[in-house]
Amino acid sequence: MTFRAFMQRAGKSAIRRIAVLLVLVIAVGGCDRSPPLTLVRAVAAGVPALSPFFDEHRGLGHDQAIRPSIGRGSLQQGDTPGLYGGTRETSVCDVAKLKAFLTDPANHRKARAWAAALDITTDRIPGYLDGLTPVLLRHDTLVRNHDYKKGKATPFDSLLQAGIAVLVDEQGLPAVKCSCGNPLRPFAGDTNRVSVKFGNGSRKWEGYERSSVVAVRPAPRKLERLALVDVTDPARGIARPVGTTGGHDESFDAGRRRAVPDLRGATFAEASRMLTGQGLAVGYAGKARPADDAQVTVSDPPAGTRLRFGQYVTLSTTDGTSSGPSGAPTAPPATSPSPRSSPPSRTPKAPPSSSAPSSFSPSSSPPSSAPKTGSTRTGAPATSSAPPPPPPPSSAPVTTSAPPPPGTPITTSAPPPSSAPVTTSAPAASEPVSSGPASSAIT
Repeated sequence: MTFRAFMQRAGKSAIRRIAVLLVLVIAVGGCDRSPPLTLVRAVAAGVPALSPFFDEHRGLGHDQAIRPSIGRGSLQQGDTPGLYGGTRETSVCDVAKLKAFLTDPANHRKARAWAAALDITTDRIPGYLDGLTPVLLRHDTLVRNHDYKKGKATPFDSLLQAGIAVLVDEQGLPAVKCSCGNPLRPFAGDTNRVSVKFGNGSRKWEGYERSSVVAVRPAPRKLERLALVDVTDPARGIARPVGTTGGHDESFDAGRRRAVPDLRGATFAEASRMLTGQGLAVGYAGKARPADDAQVTVSDPPAGTRLRFGQYVTLSTTDGTSSGPSGAPTAPPATSPSPRSSPPSRTPKAPPSSSAPSSFSPSSSPPSSAPKTGSTRTGAPATSSAPPPPPPPSSAPVTTSAPPPPGTPITTSAPPPSSAPVTTSAPAASEPVSSGPASSAIT
């Protein structure tokens, strides 16, 4: 009897232990549950929008067939060297035609919906458009897109294929899809937790790499000009003043090599400014963009390595204190983008304070003939943070009336060019091997 009672007591104790373990497993499983994926609609270059604001058969904009460039981090600032591309053509996006359409009283209902999507009023549309600049995406880019349905702008998250023509604002954010006139806003989800849906004519395109998908966050201050890479000749750079459509472009040598500076001990924000000033793009290891005050421990490639304009340097950092949600862009509202304050200087390597331009210092101001109407989106002073590019070699033909850019590297938005000329597809990435953006959840 004693043995039997002992076994019964032991059995009850074992059952209790098992029950406690099951409760713990369920609780831990609930805590580790990942957030749901954000469904994103793929939009391929050259494919008409399902519900456009503007009739695409009227030639408002023209996409290009190029191969996506390889990124090094899913969040890129609007002044990232090599983020955007361009061509010698000035018909990538007909801003005058879009302005005439949206200011026509017959299209007032569409204009009101269009303005509401961008948080502006209809009377500000002309000035807002004057501050936008046409470029070509060189990365597959996440945005908050808008269809026009039942008199309203209907938002949806989308992935725009590289080669799509867009208008970007004074902080380098995509604002309008050129071919259809649909307004764009920054993608607000976690860039590492998206599921891309291909369909409705936008089949999975050649060169699509989920690890190279990017979202754009605003540059810390307004840009004076964008440094683009010619998608048909990646050794040629294009310096385009903000608010112009190509008639005042300047050429620069995008193939000239520039040295990676010594970034150890600098904060991530300081290192980013130093790289941007050299005309190099900022990459980072891990899923989330490091906090501005995170300290750089190593760069890949190391200091002294010579790279072409727009090539990536991947930074590894210590933990900072000011980072946001993993992968989520921290773009301010379109109506009031606030410039980033200067991060605290940690070492003698720190660059000048944020009041100075964060890119190549122009040796001359932009041409007086170039229209430079600022976007009415923000009331911040139009300081020139978009650096002009280095002067073109004497043999390189300058195809515009704009003055030659400075001899120092530039910063703006165009991905690293490759040495081989490209015709209809972008150059294959030749950046040094580094840790790419963690977007393993992107399908």
